[in-house]
Amino acid sequence: MAGNLIARSVHDLTAAAWFGGSLMGAIGLNGAAAEAKDPTERTHLSSLGWKKWAPVQTAAFAAHIVAGLAVTWENKDRFAKQHGVTRLSVYKTVVTLTGAAVTLYAGLVGKKVDELAAEGAEGATEPKAGASSELKSAQKQLKILQWAIPVFAGWVIVLGAKHGEMQRPKNVIKGLAR
Repeated sequence: MAGNLIARSVHDLTAAAWFGGSLMGAIGLNGAAAEAKDPTERTHLSSLGWKKWAPVQTAAFAAHIVAGLAVTWENKDRFAKQHGVTRLSVYKTVVTLTGAAVTLYAGLVGKKVDELAAEGAEGATEPKAGASSELKSAQKQLKILQWAIPVFAGWVIVLGAKHGEMQRPKNVIKGLAR
């Protein structure tokens, strides 16, 4: 039981780190970088912040996966017996992996924006007039991705809460009866 509590807590906290880090980056980091006086520093400063966050994000994803496997192992009997648990787990896994892929892709697009930082920009995701089509395209993608990431992370948190609700005794009894 204690192992399950630790694994669930790590699983929830790492999803929260994904959500909070991505939202703070989109609003705080990118917003602050847009205030740099030198237009060539705006995307570069944002990229520096995201690079510092990347190892924490990677560790959080790794811990999330390991904790998720531990929670799954601990609940293997519920998967087999309680109606809806397997379906919700598969759904949550698909959302998590899709969100992780979106996060990884955003990192690749962000790297492209950083490589073109010398062109200058209005902000991390806002090109300046006269920017190359390559930079404009990357920034346009990044603008969408920076908001998609917290949506996926939040969705994972909500699905985790649904999993928790399914463990309430009355819901376990209902699920076993089906």
